[in-house]
Formats: sequence, structure tokens, C-alpha cells
Amino acid sequence: MKKILIIYTGGTIGMVRTPDGYAPKSGYFRSALDAIPSLHSPDMPEWELYEKEPLLDSANMTVTEWNQIAKLIAESYDMYDGFVVLHGTDTMAYTASALSFIFENLGKPIVLTGSQIPLCEVRSDGRDNLITSILIAADEYVHEVCLYFGGHLLRGNRAMKYSADGLIAFHSPNYPLLAEAGIAIRYNSDALWPKPEGPLRIRLLESFPIGVIKVFPGIQFPLFEQIMTEKLRGIVIETFGAGNIPGNGSALLPIIRRASENGTVLVVCSQCPQGTVYLGTYETSSGLTRAGAVSGYDMTTEAAVAKLYYLFSCGYDNETIKKMMERNLRGEMRD
Repeated sequence: MKKILIIYTGGTIGMVRTPDGYAPKSGYFRSALDAIPSLHSPDMPEWELYEKEPLLDSANMTVTEWNQIAKLIAESYDMYDGFVVLHGTDTMAYTASALSFIFENLGKPIVLTGSQIPLCEVRSDGRDNLITSILIAADEYVHEVCLYFGGHLLRGNRAMKYSADGLIAFHSPNYPLLAEAGIAIRYNSDALWPKPEGPLRIRLLESFPIGVIKVFPGIQFPLFEQIMTEKLRGIVIETFGAGNIPGNGSALLPIIRRASENGTVLVVCSQCPQGTVYLGTYETSSGLTRAGAVSGYDMTTEAAVAKLYYLFSCGYDNETIKKMMERNLRGEMRD
């Protein structure tokens, strides 16, 4: 019988009602799982629960918590056939992206899931999300970090939160579904990451100063100049369309050029969920390349941020990091 480790980090799925709204309650989740008969069916794999302390709203997740989850999985790797990480939805895509880079040659499934409605409520979507995630973690098809929600299995570093209140809360706009759960779980074998040949390797992340700037009409770029110091190691710029910036970049480009000279790695992603960045396609984007920025192509902002953390943690020099930001490492971007 397959054996699965469930890692409960917090989030809506295990919250209870309080006078101040939903909040996690230490020790409650075990009794909530015991009250779900399907989890104890003979058709279910064997599972164990690890409850993280303290439980967190996912808005409070940091690099430290990503590393704690990764270390727990690495230490338990040989004892379990798969892992389910229960997580709040707000930053689930960031954690999934980070874990995908932390683990190299991952040979077992790591499935992140959660819910929009707590298990304590009658209409909770958490039951199906949890049960199906356990079954996926026990299958032998998946060898990567993924995210299951609302019947869809997504590559973790391709996912983004799409809805704040819908039960299909995540989309993968630039990559097909890994699987779809209906009467049966139908895997898309062409989309799945191949089984690795080498041994599992883990690279814990360091907390480097990284920022995100979203371009908008009328943005006053000089206001951001004061943060573009030598202390800022990386920045993701969310531009219009395929990488365009307003005003031909007359205000932004000198700031980017100076930041690049100061050693900041600048990555350009698109505000459009679907599509890719092609620097130089339009005049309004060509200056970004000349100023030292690199393209994030079709990466999500979540994946770009996690990838920067990973590459800086590897100790690469800036030129190597720029080259690797434009290279597919874990299926996070097009080849």
C-alpha cells in the first residue's frame, strides 16, 4: 500500500469560525480529517498527518517557511511515496514555484492544495481537493511539484491564482493541465515532467532583496529610483503586452540601466496572464534589453520571483543568472 505524508501548514481548509472571522486552530485539523469517512476507505492509500507549528495564513509565508516545508519533505523522502501540502490559496502558487526550484531530480509527486471554503462548513470544497490530491500523490505518473484545485492538476510553477471566491481558483494560462479529475483522473502524459534519472538534490533558498514593479498608465518612474540601490538584488517588472513600457522608456530606462550597473538583475514579465514577452518586438520594449533587462518570456510573476531566489541562492554571478533566467529549468517557461 502506498504511503502519503500530508503536511498541513495552515490556510482556509483547516480554519474554524472565531469572533474575528476564520482563523487556524491548532489541533483541530486531525479531528476534522477523522470525521471524513472517505479518508479511511480501504481504497485510499495509507496517510499520515504532520501539522506545522505555528499554523499560518498563507499571506504570512516567507522563504523561511518554504525551506521548512522542503526540509521536512527531504527528510521524509524515502519513507513516503508522495506528499500533499495543505496551504492557503493566496500564496500557494508562490510556494509551489519555490518548491519546484528547491528540488532537483524530484522523483515523487508533491501536490499542493487547499480550499476556498473551510472543512468545518457544509459546502467545503476541501474534501474533494484533499482526497483527490492524496490519490494523485499515490499515483506513479507525477514526478514534479504540482497544484490541484477544483478538478484540475496544474504544474506548480505554471499556476496562478485566478479567483478570490470561485471554486476553480487557479489557472495555468500558458501550459496545459497535467490532469483533469472527473469520474476518473485523466493524466496528460505529454504535459507531465519526465521521471528523473539522477538522485534527488535540494537547494534551500536564501532571503535576498527582490522586488516587483507593475507598470501602469501615468506611472511616475522617478518615484521608484530610490529603491534601485546596490542592495536590491533582483526585480521583476510587469510590463504591458509583450514587454512594452510607456513613453518609450525615457524615464524608466535610465533607472533600469543604473540598477543593472549596480548589480540588480531585472526580469521583464507580462501583465497579461496568457502570452509571452518578446523584448524588441516593439520600439517601446527594445530599450529594456539595451538597458540590461532580460525576458521572462511566458513565466508567471510567481515563478520569476521564486527563480530569482533560487539562482541567487546557488551563488551564480549576475551574468550567469541573466542567462539562466531565460532558460527553462523546471518546466516554468517555454523551451
